[in-house]
Amino acid sequence: MTEIPTAGGTVDSGALGRTLCHEHVFVLTPDVQQNYPDEWDEERRVAEAIEKLTALKANGIDTIFDPTVVGLGRYIPRIVRIAAQVDLNIVVATGVYTYDEVPSFFRMRGPIFGLDLPEPMVPLFVRDLTEGIAGTGVRAAFLKCAVDARGMVEGVERVLRAVIGAHQQTGAPIMVHTDSRERRGLDVDAVIRETGVDPKHVMLAHCGDSADVDHLTELGERGYFLGMDRFGIDVYLPFEQRVETVAEMCRRGFAEQMLLAHDAACYIDWIDPAFAPMSPNWHYLHVTNDVLPALRERGVSDEQIETMMIDNPRRWITASA
Repeated sequence: MTEIPTAGGTVDSGALGRTLCHEHVFVLTPDVQQNYPDEWDEERRVAEAIEKLTALKANGIDTIFDPTVVGLGRYIPRIVRIAAQVDLNIVVATGVYTYDEVPSFFRMRGPIFGLDLPEPMVPLFVRDLTEGIAGTGVRAAFLKCAVDARGMVEGVERVLRAVIGAHQQTGAPIMVHTDSRERRGLDVDAVIRETGVDPKHVMLAHCGDSADVDHLTELGERGYFLGMDRFGIDVYLPFEQRVETVAEMCRRGFAEQMLLAHDAACYIDWIDPAFAPMSPNWHYLHVTNDVLPALRERGVSDEQIETMMIDNPRRWITASA
């Protein structure tokens, strides 16, 4: 077995157990909190996170992969504090999250104005993966970036190629946020194949936002892991269609390439709390309470569910081991 770094220390890959492949603890905007701190109560939010993650463990989940990176408010010391008080593995990531431009910090550094300078993001990602994050000693276990509806614009491609560069140095797997309704996984595929990365190292997140099973089949046939990871966000795709899409992909033989999750958080400051009633199922317990029974009703076997929730996360996170 392979040792996997988590926010609470390293664990054997065989001990990851039932895993939700894409969950955040917090998604935050630090600049806003630092200047307008009224809504952020550190002790309250940490206590709420401990309560929610403890409930998740009690509901049969052993591990979450948390793809919170630069651009999403990553602050690992807070996650370490929470991990010490829950019996749940929190596997963290490195990378940059943007839909268009690179963050201002990187804009005037590296390969700009035709200068042949190294990409500064790569050594930062590599350090997170090999040495640890921000002096905590906690190492990231995977890389994260995004290719959203706007497509492979310059800044997005630069981050993707930096993530690939760090993967090529470390072997760490890659998770790419995609807009599956716009078929952005194919844009990712073009760069992945150009750079020679094996698709088995890449999870295309948010494939479950699409009910186009022929498109998802194409991605699966190319060898990618498919994140069916937004259960509960019914405003993007209703519950019945999400469940039926996973069931149909299982019928087509792709159970060994799908991973399940919600893309939920204990707290996300990007969304006005007034919108919460629009997504009543968007919480950590929806997969175990509602999705798995619905999949079984559609003929998905317990063996296939174990494959999606135990075997596939372990195979993806250890693909280079």
